[in-house]
Amino acid sequence: MSKHETWRTRLYWNRVGGTLIEEFIAVKGSKQQGKRPLDAVIILGEKKEIYPGNYTDIKDKDVIVVQTKKGRLGMYLLGQAFFSRELIKNHGPNSVKTVAVCGRGDDAMQKLADKYEIEVVVIPELPDGQH
Repeated sequence: MSKHETWRTRLYWNRVGGTLIEEFIAVKGSKQQGKRPLDAVIILGEKKEIYPGNYTDIKDKDVIVVQTKKGRLGMYLLGQAFFSRELIKNHGPNSVKTVAVCGRGDDAMQKLADKYEIEVVVIPELPDGQH
C-alpha cells in the first residue's frame, strides 16, 4: 500500500477493531497465475492488533476485506473490492464483508456498490497532510 492508502485503511480498522492483516495474500503466485495481495483483511472478534506477517488461516472466521484508493470512488476500486471478496471465499471464512475506502465519493459508483453489497467509506485528505 502507499502512503495515501495505509493511513486510510488503518483509520477504518481503528473504527471496527479486530486483527488487521495488511497485504493479505489471497492467491499465491505461480507460472499459471499472478500473486494477488489484498490491501487488507480484518478478522473480527480477535485481538486488536496489526498482524506481523501474512496470517493465512481465516477458515470459519468473520472477516472484512478492504481495498483502498486515495481518489474518487471508481470502477477500478469497485472491481478490486468485488473480486477480492470472491478470492477470499476460497479461504473458507464464515462471513465476508467488503469495504472500499476512498478519498471521494461518486453517486453513480455508489449505486453500483450498493447493488453488489460493497460498503463505501469516504475518508478525505486531511488538511496539511495530517493523518
